[in-house]
Amino acid sequence: MLERLQIGVITKTHGLKGEVNIFPMTDDIGRFSELDYVLTADSPDAEELKVESVKYFKNRPILKFEGIDTIEKAELLRGTELYVRREDAIPLEEGEYFVGDLVGSDIFLEDGSHLGVLKDILQTGANGVYVIGSDEGKEILLPAVEQFILAKDVEQKRITVRVLPEV
Repeated sequence: MLERLQIGVITKTHGLKGEVNIFPMTDDIGRFSELDYVLTADSPDAEELKVESVKYFKNRPILKFEGIDTIEKAELLRGTELYVRREDAIPLEEGEYFVGDLVGSDIFLEDGSHLGVLKDILQTGANGVYVIGSDEGKEILLPAVEQFILAKDVEQKRITVRVLPEV
């Protein structure tokens, strides 16, 4: 299980006083209002940025961090991924999981044969898309819908899928 969960990435500055626009990577956009701080990396030596204020524009969070008071300082943060510790994450309901916990899972076909490893999950709006690195070195894109994703075992990092025959 991941110790840190990515919740967004800083995309650009906002105004002249150090605020930054965030591309959110969470289902609950309001969770930014609950943050006291964020981490700048998925590592033990990650910098901790204290959140001074949060506002929203066009359903995107705009954060102001303590000590970042100019556009020049804010510009240095562009592209920074923002994380929270697992214990600071939004509590999950029964049967829910964090997407990041699935990455690295072994992917098996319904007949039990190994297909590959889950490399990423793309968020497209309607549904996610699994990016699978196949055992043959190819990349397979598979819609994350019930028709194709038959079973998920987050603890065992094992996913069973159905793929359509190639035409």
